[in-house]
Amino acid sequence: MRQPDLEVIQRVLAGETAAFELLVRQYQQEIYRLAYRLTRNAEDAKDLSQEAFVAAYRSLGSFRGHSRFSTWLYRIAMNLCLNHLKSATRQDPSEVDGTLADQRADSLAALLTDERDRALAEAIETLPPQQKATLTLRVHQGLSHKEIAEVLDCSEGTAKANYFHAVRALQRKLQAF
Repeated sequence: MRQPDLEVIQRVLAGETAAFELLVRQYQQEIYRLAYRLTRNAEDAKDLSQEAFVAAYRSLGSFRGHSRFSTWLYRIAMNLCLNHLKSATRQDPSEVDGTLADQRADSLAALLTDERDRALAEAIETLPPQQKATLTLRVHQGLSHKEIAEVLDCSEGTAKANYFHAVRALQRKLQAF
């Protein structure tokens, strides 16, 4: 049975530093997926998720429990990802998975799916960072608008507006599909 996050945090803060690994194991896949969806690069996602856990460990004493630990951790990871995206030169999203269509060239349905997925990836890459982050947290991480607002340090109304504008922009860009 999994220990509640607050109990694990208390153990870490009491000097049992190895207990932090319980939190890492609990959230590492979610944080990696979040970083990967935002960066579209496996190495960057691995580095950023590791950075997020290091930052969380160093700042664990400042966690007050006003929100869930996962929300606090998402916020750390999201900030790292957004900073990375602002400073990094991004890979052309049309090059991601470019060989996939070749591997399934015998299937028209697979080609159409690949084309749609590539167009969606390209459209998502063109969104402003806050809209992209909001969309990722809502669709892929399943967070509520309130949780997104906590992660992105904005109002719930702003989170809703960012999601709305992101969806509208994607609808416009993907009308052909």
